[in-house]
Amino acid sequence: MIAQYRKTLLASLLLADSSWAAQAASSTEPQLSKVEVVGARVTEASAAIGEDKISNTLTISHQALLSAPAGTSGLKMLEALPGFNVQVNDALGLYEFGNSVFVRAFNLQQIGFSIDGVPLGRTDQFGGSPIYRYVDNENTERVTASTGAGDVSQSGYASLGPYVDYQTSNPTVEPGASLSYTLGSDSLRRSFVKLQSGEYQGLSAYFSRSKIDGDLWRGPGTIDREHLEAKVRYRFGDRDEVWLRAVHNAFYDYDSPYVSIAQYDGSANDPFGRSGRYFAYLGSLPDLPETVPGVRYSNTNYNQFYKQAVNQRRDTLYSLGGQFEIRPDLLNYTTLYYEAKKGFGVSPEAYATSLALHNAEGNVDGLFAPRGVQYGLSSLSGHRFGGRTGLQWEVGQHQIDTGLWAETDVFNRQQARYNLTDGSPAGEPLFNEPVHLQGDFSSTRDSLQYHLKDTWTLLDDRLRLQYGFKSLHLKYRIEGYRNAGDYINNRQPRIATQWNDAFLPQAGLVYNLTDDTQVFASYSENMALPRGADDIFRAASPSAPPPEAERAKNYEVGYRINRPSFNAAWALYRTDFDNRLQAFASPVPGSSQVETYYQNVGKVQAYGSELSGQWKLPYLADKVVLNGNLTYNTSTFQNDAGGLSIKHNEVPDSPRWLAQAGVTYELAPWAVLNFSARYIGERYSNFTNSESVPGYTLYNAYLDLGGERLHYGPLKNVKVRFNVDNLFDKDYLGYILTSTSGPAVFRPGSPRTFQSTLSMEF
Repeated sequence: MIAQYRKTLLASLLLADSSWAAQAASSTEPQLSKVEVVGARVTEASAAIGEDKISNTLTISHQALLSAPAGTSGLKMLEALPGFNVQVNDALGLYEFGNSVFVRAFNLQQIGFSIDGVPLGRTDQFGGSPIYRYVDNENTERVTASTGAGDVSQSGYASLGPYVDYQTSNPTVEPGASLSYTLGSDSLRRSFVKLQSGEYQGLSAYFSRSKIDGDLWRGPGTIDREHLEAKVRYRFGDRDEVWLRAVHNAFYDYDSPYVSIAQYDGSANDPFGRSGRYFAYLGSLPDLPETVPGVRYSNTNYNQFYKQAVNQRRDTLYSLGGQFEIRPDLLNYTTLYYEAKKGFGVSPEAYATSLALHNAEGNVDGLFAPRGVQYGLSSLSGHRFGGRTGLQWEVGQHQIDTGLWAETDVFNRQQARYNLTDGSPAGEPLFNEPVHLQGDFSSTRDSLQYHLKDTWTLLDDRLRLQYGFKSLHLKYRIEGYRNAGDYINNRQPRIATQWNDAFLPQAGLVYNLTDDTQVFASYSENMALPRGADDIFRAASPSAPPPEAERAKNYEVGYRINRPSFNAAWALYRTDFDNRLQAFASPVPGSSQVETYYQNVGKVQAYGSELSGQWKLPYLADKVVLNGNLTYNTSTFQNDAGGLSIKHNEVPDSPRWLAQAGVTYELAPWAVLNFSARYIGERYSNFTNSESVPGYTLYNAYLDLGGERLHYGPLKNVKVRFNVDNLFDKDYLGYILTSTSGPAVFRPGSPRTFQSTLSMEF
């Protein structure tokens, strides 16, 4: 690799004229001397601390990603970074309705995500493009996260500041194949196969498939996931390349229920005697008394049977991109993409609820009286397409970056309740017997963004000033039957609105104090399309005014140090929100499910500090590396809202303290041992701060055996990895679905889980 890099560098210097060489020399970015902590499974120092960035920007490397249990979602990997409060339903983070992220004052839906520069838009489970559907860790080169504010050149309408970019690996120069197979707790089985074509006259490609099968750790049901990826790359010239990537993800999961604190601690008088972390849906059909004479399955508690609580999705994303050297000082980058999605979710509905809504829709033709428990079907489909292009121009001591992004996102959703055979929750759905209709609508989001940025290098490359802005224009419309009320009133409204801001600035600097220390500072403004827009416009009257766009101002200062055996980054920040939309949950009548709604809570302010670092100990032959991070964050409402007295209350699900620490010991060239701990502080669960859950600490460990030194014939890099999550079997409540003033609902954290993975390359 080093020899190849030197040849490429030499060729580029020979082809460049003297004026371009002078420009390149004068526009070199300031950077610390390349001394860095190096260790097995450790991210290189310059990336780990965000060297030369104007905001706190941290990276997880490919090797660090591979240290996680096989199949771990790309979202769960963020828990290793400072400030990220990541909650998942299971050890791998695969169950979509049990995933949440809070960083500083931002939650998952206020964070921007991209893959190879392709923005992923919203992260809604219904209609969104959550990152964990589109990546496998084996194919991910690095994950780069800006906890405060992403760059103005990064595309998207969801981010109010934080931005996470996933860069996929390129095909290898040499042909080959890699295989792995994993066995784990709860009957987990995962296989991964990757085929590499090698490079021929600049053309290379790979194809991979992973398959996960397992049981829910809490209750009956299974998890089934298939993930396909392919990438083709063609290199021509010194800096010219095009690539084509396709990814397909399909899953079919059974649900597990949310629980209240009363259900968790056993004080809710559950009719089936359930309590604790294993509170689950019923695996067998109970025999319950009728609550309506003559209706066998009229008892509401029949909705606790597991069979009618499932989710299925199929998502495919195609992207075509490249970079092209127009002349030595001018580079173009362009990406086009198309995404298709389809799926459904099912939840049971009790007889009394179905009967009331059936009677209310008496004016709708073709409906049937409910037989008992109903099959609640929510079907979805949609497509998203767009493109981004830009220019990078090196002129003197300036690097100018300008570009354009445009996207259209179309989403369709249909909701209805159908009879089941004999009205039994164990019966088959009767799609020719709809009981009542809940919606049949389409929503469209059109986005247009322009950006302009200049990076100016001064003082013999010790100072870099960066300043620019983006212009964001968003249009939204929804049409059709939005809810049961539209059917009852025989209306199909078409509601349209837009949000525009022609000037969202960002400015910052990086200054090298010495060869191994930097200070940085930045300010940015962001606007986002109101999250949960479909839910907001579905619940509102057709004549209700649209919500204001959410806005945020981010301030940040920090310090970095990179020495031969130690590196660290420290940031202080403040964020001011306007028109903050806060999510909360409400039980769905007659169902075992809850539904998310949004409340405009006005202004929110957050401030705090993030510290992260790595230290290579001068003991045991320099084979031990310590890493850790510590975050303090305060996030509070700045005014009362929605008839609630919440001013100065803390934002729910936002712990004041987060900490993570780990030690990696290279026992031998073929053996690596890691032990880590993660602490999440106490969190409130509602707006009024009348309920909270205590903090907790989780411990994980892994042992890696084998590697490049272990080979046999055509087999090489043979490895065995053992992972243990929640090593001491901590019993805790993790995911919070917040409420406004009353009790919230939660998801218990998974117990201790084991995994073993055998992998090899050909």
